[in-house]
Amino acid sequence: MAARIKHQCMKKYLALYVLLLLAIACGQNKTETREAATTPPLFTKEDSMALDQAKSVFKAIPAVAENPDNKVTDAKVKLGKILFYDTRLSKTGHNSCNSCHNLAAFGVDNLATSPGDAGKSGDRNSPTVFNAALNNMQFWDGRAATVEEQAGGPILNPGEMAMPHKGFLVDMLKKDTLYNRLFTLAFPGESSPLSFSNVQKSIGAFERTLLTSSRFDKFMEGDLSALNASEKEGMQLFITMGCITCHNGVGIGGGSLQKFGLVTDYRTLVTSRVNDDGKMKLTGKPSDKDVFKVPGLRNAEKTYPYFHNGGVASLDSAVVIMSKAQLNKDLLPEEVSKIVSFLKSLTGDIREDAKTFPPELKSLVKK
Repeated sequence: MAARIKHQCMKKYLALYVLLLLAIACGQNKTETREAATTPPLFTKEDSMALDQAKSVFKAIPAVAENPDNKVTDAKVKLGKILFYDTRLSKTGHNSCNSCHNLAAFGVDNLATSPGDAGKSGDRNSPTVFNAALNNMQFWDGRAATVEEQAGGPILNPGEMAMPHKGFLVDMLKKDTLYNRLFTLAFPGESSPLSFSNVQKSIGAFERTLLTSSRFDKFMEGDLSALNASEKEGMQLFITMGCITCHNGVGIGGGSLQKFGLVTDYRTLVTSRVNDDGKMKLTGKPSDKDVFKVPGLRNAEKTYPYFHNGGVASLDSAVVIMSKAQLNKDLLPEEVSKIVSFLKSLTGDIREDAKTFPPELKSLVKK
C-alpha cells in the first residue's frame, strides 16, 4: 500500500516537472520571437557599397528648393498656390497652371500634348511641375533658367494661356480685393506689390515647395531596407550602364541639355505627329538639332507619356528606347525589369494640401 502511494506521488511530481519544463521552453520561445521581431535586419557589405555608390552619383531631396533671389515665405506660397489654380490667368478662363500640371496626378495631365486655352493642343509634352525647381533649366529647350522665369511663359503664350500682355493680367488681378491684399502681404514694403514679376515669384515660391520625398531618399539617408534587392540591382545597373551620364544629381536628371538619339535618329523609335528639331527650333543652330533638356526621373512611374512629344506610354518601352538611342545597348527583359523597379522607387509622396483646391477660388467653380 505504502509503495503504491509513493509511486503515485512520484508520477505527480514527474508530471509537474514536465509542465514546468514546457513553461520554461515556451517562455524562451516567446522571448526569442520577440527579440527576432525587434532585432534590425542584417545587411551585407554589398548593401553598404550600393549606398556609397548611390551617394557618389545622386543626392537626397531637400525639404524646399531655395532660391536666394526669391525667398520662399508662407505668404508667397499661399498666394502662389491660389494663382496656380486660378483659371482667370488664361484669356478665356478655361485653363489654369493646374490644367496641364495637375497636382493630384503627379503634376501632369497624362496626355501626349496638352490643350491650350483655345482648345488646340501644343507640340510638346507638359512635364511635371513636381521637383521642377530642382532642375537647372526649364522647358524642353532649356530657355528658362528658373521656375520663376518659366511661370510667366505659358501665361503669355498664345497657344497656352494666351494672355495678350503682362499689363492685361495685372489689371485684371487688381480688380480683385483678395489679390490686392495677398500681394501686399507677400511683398511687404513694395510700392506696387501686384506686378507680373511678383506673379512669377509667387508661383515660383509655391513650386519650390512641390518636392516629393520617396523610398529612394530614405535609402540615401541610410535606411538600407528602404529598397528591395531588385531595386538595388536596378539602381546599380542604371549606374554601370551609363544612364547617369545624363540622369544624375538630386533630380536624377534635369541638369543638362543633350542630343536625343546619339546612336540613331530618335524619330525611328518614338512616334511623333510633328517633326521637332529641339533647341535648334529656338536658336537656328545646326549643332542644336535634336537637343532637348534631360528630364528628371523622379515620379517617372506616374508621369507618362514620355519624351518631349509624349510619344511613348510605357515606362518599360521608354527604358528600352533610351538604352538603344543613347547607349546602343539592347537590354534583356530582366534588365529592363530591374531598371524599371529602381525607377519606381523614385515615386514620392504628394502633400495633401498641394492637391487641395484653394477655398478662396471656390466661387469661381461652375456649378
